[in-house]
Amino acid sequence: MSFIIGVDIGTTNTKAVAFTDGGEVVANAVHSYPAFTDADGAHELDPLQLLEAVLTVLKEALVQTDGRTGLAGVSFSCAMHSLIAVDSRGELLTRAITWADLRSKPFADVLKASEAGRRIYRQTGTPIAPMSPLCKLLWLKQQRPEIFRRAAKFISIKEYIWWRLFGKYQVDYSIASATGLFDINHFTWYRESLELAGIREEMLSEPVPAVHQESALSVDLHLPGLPGGLPFIIGGSDGCLANLGSNAVQPGETALTIGTSGALRMSTSGPKYDPVERIFQYILTDQLYVSGGAINNGGGAVQWYAGNFGGGRSVQELTSGAGNVAPGSDGLIFLPYLLGERAPIWNANASALFFGIRSSHEQRHFMRAVLEGITYSLYQVGTSLEETIGPMKHIHASGGFTHSRTWLQIVADVFGKEVFTTNGADASAIGACIMGFYARGIIPDLDKASGLIHVRDRYVPDEGRHAAYQKGYGLFTALYGRLQDLM
Repeated sequence: MSFIIGVDIGTTNTKAVAFTDGGEVVANAVHSYPAFTDADGAHELDPLQLLEAVLTVLKEALVQTDGRTGLAGVSFSCAMHSLIAVDSRGELLTRAITWADLRSKPFADVLKASEAGRRIYRQTGTPIAPMSPLCKLLWLKQQRPEIFRRAAKFISIKEYIWWRLFGKYQVDYSIASATGLFDINHFTWYRESLELAGIREEMLSEPVPAVHQESALSVDLHLPGLPGGLPFIIGGSDGCLANLGSNAVQPGETALTIGTSGALRMSTSGPKYDPVERIFQYILTDQLYVSGGAINNGGGAVQWYAGNFGGGRSVQELTSGAGNVAPGSDGLIFLPYLLGERAPIWNANASALFFGIRSSHEQRHFMRAVLEGITYSLYQVGTSLEETIGPMKHIHASGGFTHSRTWLQIVADVFGKEVFTTNGADASAIGACIMGFYARGIIPDLDKASGLIHVRDRYVPDEGRHAAYQKGYGLFTALYGRLQDLM
């Protein structure tokens, strides 16, 4: 039996999962690291710590699978929208500026309101927002001109890791398609974006498909237990691979991921243009695109509430208590915009709010309102998706929130759709493994991967609760509509 080690490089941690072609998880490792933030909106990671995390989880996965034969490769998933400047020797000029960095907001606002911004969105599929590496480049060019002039390459987190592993500047189509610099119709760097950013094509990496492989590791890297010449598959972005790892690649099948942030995504055979510019269009393969929207405030908002107002109780205790509150939290509504918001409102100035507080409300009401508010935000993304792509059939859930049965049932009731949880491992890492199987010829096509994903739990919506949530959702959207000018 063959197995692949999938490595998912995220914003808060890096995970490695060893996954067999029989659908079994045989190793699981995780390594966390800090983010560097400031009051100006900076959100950065240390690339050297990221490299250490990748090597650490790989070593741990190799230890856990020691004695097992059939290792067929290592395949990668990574968070999108990061930017790193390096000099001609590959030395770091910046940390990794992540999707959560807000310093480019003024540049994003100007570009979004322009005809050029509308053309760039249509050709690249990436909404114009501070998360976009294109907007980060505009900020870097004006606010850090010395670094901008010294830079020989502008790369992402995965590109930096890949360069350290193999000495090559290469980027998969999936990560490239989330930069605002890549033409998703022609699979080339988009000239208008490059001219706007003031960079040349040679300052970016070579775009390659998700199945691209390298095997000649740099001599200074030591990975005990790694077979010589083992193929490494470049893979894709975490969002696109989460669809693959959740079995959400057929029309109407929808992947929902909630970790620190959250996202809702559907797979399509080609890019689908949203004239209102609410959703993204990213590439997984030349025949499989992923459309969706990401929110800034997912599990991070839950952690914020628990840490500040939970009275020392764990998130698990608080969410369990919220299960004893009726849908709608007795009229309490939470707008979850602690970090501004991405899809579908794209407002970095949006702020959070509790509305409808009464003396009868207790801590459990507030906790449930937080869960419902985050879910309403995702439902709003779902509405945008259905208007652009078509109806949702089922929801395939992944991420840390799947440990909460209360929250999963809220999702089923808000959306009015059945919700499935699967293998229990990280969906993006599983997706990377599946892409590895496909790249190595172990499965003939990605459609055959459905047999590797096993449903763990199923949540059925209740019509009465769904009707109640429709009223709550109406109030949620009306509140933001009335308050956005004051934020």
